[in-house]
Amino acid sequence: STTESPVAVETLDDVPEHVLRGLPEDVRLFPSAVDKTRLGVWATKSILKGKKFGPFVGDKKKRSQV
Repeated sequence: STTESPVAVETLDDVPEHVLRGLPEDVRLFPSAVDKTRLGVWATKSILKGKKFGPFVGDKKKRSQV
């Protein structure tokens, strides 16, 4: 019999306040469809192409660096 250790699940309490403040009105954080232990970004209605939101925090990278 193998005993698996519990997997930590990311919650809204783990998300920095500045991230929550930067989410557009029609974007929410819910469990990811890809990794159930993480939160994913979900749109509650269509987002127009080119729509910008933020604030951006971090280092900008060129496409070739990602």
